[in-house]
Amino acid sequence: MSALDLFLDPLFRLPLITGMAIALVVPLIGALLLLRDEWLAALGLAHLAAASALLGLAVGLPAVLGAPLGALAGGAVKSLTEARGNLAYGFMILLGWSALFLIAANTSLGGTLGHALVDGQLYFAGALELIAALALAGLVAAALPRLVPRLLRARFFPHDETANRLPAHRWHLSFDLLSALAMAIGTATVGLMGAFALVLVPAWIAFRIAPGWTWTMAICALVGAGGYLLAYLAAMALDQPFGPVLVAVLITLAATVEAGQGLIGRIRLVRPRQVR
Repeated sequence: MSALDLFLDPLFRLPLITGMAIALVVPLIGALLLLRDEWLAALGLAHLAAASALLGLAVGLPAVLGAPLGALAGGAVKSLTEARGNLAYGFMILLGWSALFLIAANTSLGGTLGHALVDGQLYFAGALELIAALALAGLVAAALPRLVPRLLRARFFPHDETANRLPAHRWHLSFDLLSALAMAIGTATVGLMGAFALVLVPAWIAFRIAPGWTWTMAICALVGAGGYLLAYLAAMALDQPFGPVLVAVLITLAATVEAGQGLIGRIRLVRPRQVR
């Protein structure tokens, strides 16, 4: 059976659509996290999500339902304590990593499911995971048009909120919780490192080449979706775990963009000499 046949197989249709929904919306969250210099949020929230997902599995909850509990709790605490920057998320990584493997070691699940959450469980996605991914996509589509202008203003005009006595805590909390939910559902489907890569790499590429914010969001979605499709086809054709392949594909795209930027820079330096 060819890679294309596997790609179109009804058995893999739900995982394909589930992952595509994640790949389209998680990079949009990544752009805003990178804007706020909080890209480490993705890894911190993903670790908490993986730990709570494993704990949920231990008591009979699907991973996609257990994962949001830890991530939302971490996002809420971070927002309510008004912690900014990557330091808070560094502690989340340590806490989540410790909890994840302690739960794995002290339950009947063992380390296998713990590693499965890190590597991704996309191939086992069913109707519940698809509903969660589509609900996340709908929530992001509804929330971002309201949140983006406020978050941009908070980033570039940080004193505006205080001077105008704006209830800034509302949209900062809303975005923190939305980020937590996105990372939880992403971790439960494409894996801990796959979700982190979808946050970081498309946003990094977009920030390198986009001429404005609208293009930044568009490039994030395109890189996320394109990288996901390439990784899905490669993983199916080569019979490889999806999460590591996704990370490798996104890193390759980033390296390609960086090489292209360097080539363009050298051409611009050479041209004036040719004119002389």
